[in-house]
Amino acid sequence: MKKIDDIDKSILRMLQKDSTTNIKEIASRLNMTKTPIYERIKKLEKEAIIEKYVAVVDRKKITSSIIVFLSGSLDVKKFEEISEFYEAIENVPEIMECYLMGGDTDFMLKVICPSLDTYHDFFSRKIATLPRIGQIKSSFVINEVKRSTVLPFLE
Repeated sequence: MKKIDDIDKSILRMLQKDSTTNIKEIASRLNMTKTPIYERIKKLEKEAIIEKYVAVVDRKKITSSIIVFLSGSLDVKKFEEISEFYEAIENVPEIMECYLMGGDTDFMLKVICPSLDTYHDFFSRKIATLPRIGQIKSSFVINEVKRSTVLPFLE
């Protein structure tokens, strides 16, 4: 974990809220010149603190897709066998997020499918065939109440 100072935190806050904020605007808000801001941003990128810049798309405006959370267990004897599961999910574009869990559940997946009708086919052809899968439970999102990409500790 890298230590960052208050100026870097301020830069990250601004870029998380709007990654199109230009260096001149950031410098102005922080009462600094453009050169040190540019250098700080380049350093944050080089150290992979800033992984990439993306556009956050409002899926409801372009599709009637559904979000499904899948939780389940993995059938593994050795910790190294989990990598088979990891590699397989990388090739499933409908899986938006994957977390290895502690407690009652081994993994949690966030999946987006075009519709409930297509989810059955997706589940049987892609999820059920993943390596090392044990039990799986699906939970369907009824309403997305909050979604954020901003890390709260920078506030």
